Amino acid sequence: MSVLLLLFFVCVRTAGRVVDSLPEGGVVVGITSFGEGIYVLRWKGRGEIEVYDVDTCQLQRCLAVPFSRCYTDMTSCGLYRCIYISDAIAESLHKVDLQGQAVTWAIGDEPGGLSVNRAHNVLVTCLRIPRIQEFGSNGDLMREIMLVDTAINPWHAIQLTSGEFVLSHGEAEDPIRRVCKLSSDGGHIIHSHDGAEEGGSRPDTADRYYRIPRHLAVNSNEFVFVADIPSRRVTLLSPSLRYLRDVVTLQQLKWFPYRMFLDVRRRRLYVTDNEFENGRYKSGRVVVFSI
Repeated sequence: MSVLLLLFFVCVRTAGRVVDSLPEGGVVVGITSFGEGIYVLRWKGRGEIEVYDVDTCQLQRCLAVPFSRCYTDMTSCGLYRCIYISDAIAESLHKVDLQGQAVTWAIGDEPGGLSVNRAHNVLVTCLRIPRIQEFGSNGDLMREIMLVDTAINPWHAIQLTSGEFVLSHGEAEDPIRRVCKLSSDGGHIIHSHDGAEEGGSRPDTADRYYRIPRHLAVNSNEFVFVADIPSRRVTLLSPSLRYLRDVVTLQQLKWFPYRMFLDVRRRRLYVTDNEFENGRYKSGRVVVFSI
């Protein structure tokens, strides 16, 4: 049996299990982890990053960030020991160190999801012009990757070790809402998945289609986790983007999964769970899964 096939059976047969949760509070708009800390960005009328112990999930301290705008995502870089926060209103990216000191640079577009690649550069998925911008840690624009025309309303991109990208795109009103694997230049679709299982055109599998595939995570074997907000689930896809199972189901959440972070070494998946009512998010928490 090949290693990949063995991993397939392991992934299919292993269920996600809730092992802890972080306290309810302000809406959680970003989560990441490095070292011994879990970093949670909340919106409480001001920006604040809560730092929790990765083993006990106990609050250790808070970082007051020197800006208050419309945050869209957060990620971190262990090499440079910093956090990146995207700001949709200011159309900028904030870099925050562990003492809360920040520098900001403009990106000239509305930013969506963030990720850090193997070169330790930060990738910004742009919402207005479908593209990925790659920045060095000092804010220098390294390159821009224009996305294939059918990638409407892109949100989150992660670069694989091959140089290819996994991308989520599509809003509720769009005819195409899916996850794609793109070539390294962003111009060609290698694999795609719209949330349906094999035979997804059948009525009994219609509920498998993604409604809003938003945030992504990829493990070291390039299995892909997809947070689908309205469906209140996280799905697991194979490296070729075949549906394997639901890792997180609506029965395990109170509200809606907005963001997530995968700790590969500890096999923990942190999923934000935000309350949404009357057109706005009201409060949130983080649920910790063992995978």
